[in-house]
This record gives sequence, C-alpha cells and structure tokens, in this order.
Amino acid sequence: METSQLTDALLAHKGNDKIWSMLTHLSALLGVGFVLPLVVYLAMRHESEFVATNAREALNFHISVLIYSLCCLPLVFIVIGIPLIIIIGLGSLVLAIIATVKASHGLCYRYPLTLRLVR
Repeated sequence: METSQLTDALLAHKGNDKIWSMLTHLSALLGVGFVLPLVVYLAMRHESEFVATNAREALNFHISVLIYSLCCLPLVFIVIGIPLIIIIGLGSLVLAIIATVKASHGLCYRYPLTLRLVR
C-alpha cells in the first residue's frame, strides 16, 4: 500500500466533500473533461484537502489522456492508432469509474500512468 493511500484515510471529510470528489472523477463521463476538475480544484483547494487531492488527480489524469490521445492521432494512418485510441478510451472509462467508487468511500485514488503536471 502506498504512503498516499495510508494518509488518505486520515483526511477529514465534511459536508459534500465526497460528492465534489466523485464529480471530478465523473467529469470524463459527463463530457466536460478537465474543465470541471480544474474549476473544483481552484475553488476548493483551500477549503478541503480531500477534494483538492481528488480534483488534482482527476485533472492530471484528464490532461494525460488528452496528451496520449493526441500522440496516437498520427498513428491512425498506420492502423495501429485506432486500437490504441480505443484502448485509451476504454481504459479512461474504467479508471474513472474506479476512482469514483474510491472517492465515494472517502479515499483518494492515484491513476496509473498519469503525468503529475499539477502539484
């Protein structure tokens, strides 16, 4: 178990923290991409460490998926890009659902293969 997972259990949750955290992870399914996690992160980063951590993770994940997808676009012309884009799309869907479930249980989820651009 990672150190961050151990400290996540110690973060205090108040009010609608879990709901805000879940919304940041669900933003990919809602079609708003990285915009909602960015807005939530900027608005709540001083109010709730739990929401800020989840929003930052979701934001980093959405930016990473965007970068990976843009890198696959030129590969579409040599056929391998199409399966890669499908894999990225399905993977992001599954990981967003896993992160949402973790947030509903009051835990922070660290997405795998994510570039940590926002700290």
